[in-house]
Formats: sequence, C-alpha cells, structure tokens
Amino acid sequence: MLEARSAVKSLHAYRPPLAGRQGLRLDFNESTIGCSPRVLARLRSLDAELLARYPEREPVEAEVADFFGLDAAQVLLTNGVDEAIHLLCATYIDPGDEAIIVVPTFAMYAIFAQAEGARLIPVHSRDNFSFPLEELLSRISARTRLIAVANPNNPTGAAVNCEILLQVAHAAPQAAVLVDEAYFEFHGETMLNRSARPPNLFVARTFSKAYGLAGLRIGVLVGDAEQMAMVRRVASPYNVNAVALAVLPEALRDQKYVEHYVAEVENGRGVLEQEFKTLGLHYWPSRANFVLVRVGPAHAEFMQALRARGILVRDRNSDPGCEGCVRLTVGSNEHTRTLINALRDVVRELRDYREVGA
Repeated sequence: MLEARSAVKSLHAYRPPLAGRQGLRLDFNESTIGCSPRVLARLRSLDAELLARYPEREPVEAEVADFFGLDAAQVLLTNGVDEAIHLLCATYIDPGDEAIIVVPTFAMYAIFAQAEGARLIPVHSRDNFSFPLEELLSRISARTRLIAVANPNNPTGAAVNCEILLQVAHAAPQAAVLVDEAYFEFHGETMLNRSARPPNLFVARTFSKAYGLAGLRIGVLVGDAEQMAMVRRVASPYNVNAVALAVLPEALRDQKYVEHYVAEVENGRGVLEQEFKTLGLHYWPSRANFVLVRVGPAHAEFMQALRARGILVRDRNSDPGCEGCVRLTVGSNEHTRTLINALRDVVRELRDYREVGA
C-alpha cells in the first residue's frame, strides 16, 4: 500500500490555532490596520481577464529588485517566506544532511528541512535569548547544508548583528545560510545592503507584516544570481497568484503608509514594554512587532482572560526556554491602548489568586 516517506511520517505537524479568531488579533503578528488604500483601489480595479490568465511573476520581480537596489536575477518572489524556506531546503538538502537552527525560533525551518530528510541540529539560545555564536560555529560540519536564522527572531524579538551573520555564512561555505528578515521594517537593519554578501547567504522578506498583505501570501527570496538560478529550477513558474502580483507594486509605492504604521508599532512596543515593567512581569526587549512576556503558571488563564475581553494573544509555553510565556503583537496606537487597559484588568484579576509573574 502507498505510504508517505519516513521523513514525512516522523514530522511534527504545525497547526496554527486559526479557528475562532474573533476580536483584536494580536496572536499572529499581522498588521492590525490592514493594507494601504492604494492596494485596495488596485484590488477593486481587477477584471476577469487578469484572473483568467496565468500569473506573470518576472515584471513584478524586476520592480521589487529595483526597490531593493538589486539585479532581478537575485530576486525570486515566493508564496510567503514559507515557500522561500521550502525552496532552499529542496534545492540544497539531501537525505542525511544536517540543518542548524537556533531555538526557539520559527517552526517551519525544522519542518521543511526534516521533510527533505535532514538531521536537525538545534542550538539553544543563551541566557536572555542572546545569539549563541560560538555554540553554532562548533556544530558546523561537512554535512551542514542549511543554517536558518530569523533576524529579528520569532518568538523572542531578539536581533543579531549583521557582522555576526556574515561570520556564520563564511564559516559554512557549503551550506545555504538563510537570514529571515520577516520583521525587518520594525528593526531597520538588513543584510541586503552588505556589498560583500557571500554566495551562500540568502535573505527572505515578507509583505505580510508591515505591509498588511498576509492573506495574499507573498514574500521574496534574495541571493547570489548563480545560486538563485538553481533555486528557480525548483520553483513553480506560477507560485505567486495574479492578485498578489497586481497589488504588490502599489504596496511598495505607498511607503508613507508603511512608515506611519511602523512608527506606531515602534512607539507601542516601548509603551507595552514599560507597562510590563510596571506590572512586574518579565519581558524581553523586542526589535519586532511583538513582545514576549513571562506570565508564569497562569499563562493559559491569562490568555483566556484576554480572549474574554476580545483580545487574542499567542501561547509560546512549549517553545524551548519559553515556559510560561505569551507573545503579544503590537499594533496601532489605538490597539495598544486597548491592550494595556485589558492587561491591567487581567493581571489584577489573576493576582488575586497569586498566579501571575511566578
């Protein structure tokens, strides 16, 4: 009888808690205000002919490359960053190869690498989730074919200096080194402007977060032109849908909209971190559009109490080093005020039972 490959049967399925997401969604790090009005106007202008044609990716890739100041041969649009990760794994990993990830981090690095038959090498973050450079370098071997680093990291919000990431790439020339910059806009530092990027270093970006296009599933993978030619061999020519391709140029042209939202998030991030300090809850300074906080044994009750007030947040208790932790997305100023008012009520309510912050 037909059976899946053993590598697939042993995978831990990733099932995000999507059901019943009614209320203020501060659980998936989405934009809380949505996309630019220019994107909506372009959506309304789409006609039946566009939807009847297979999507043409290359002209939009040229616009994205120009936006980044790159050559189009270095740029591949993808079905979200998830597909970018998948394509790198499919291009460079053979069964028995090794993939290094720094944990805790985004789950899909491990899933796609293991699906190709890779042996996963997890390297644990140091205290306060600082980057474990020496430990990572010590785990590189001749079988290392993928090293994935989210910068800033999810779920911790911690960032790594770009020079350190270059050091990692130079230490493993036989491996594809992915720097996932999904939260770049809220951090401001990037590997893309490094003129001496080695050919084994790839950068991924998404338009799901700051641009508010999560529902359209569009991201971008950037790398050395010769290496990207290999990745393109694995990619479908129609991997990005026509609607996403039609609106992305408008999203890029409305940088004022993106910058305004990013400014509100950065302000709200500071306000939220100060509130956690006032409430006596341990948090980790973040460079992304979320903050990780340690609630303690009452983390499930904490989340449920916020849900009862119409606010969704994400349980990160099962991530390595994140016992009792909850991740909260930072949105607009209005949404941050709503969250803080609810937080004060919830912490006061749960502290009556001495369960928060333990």
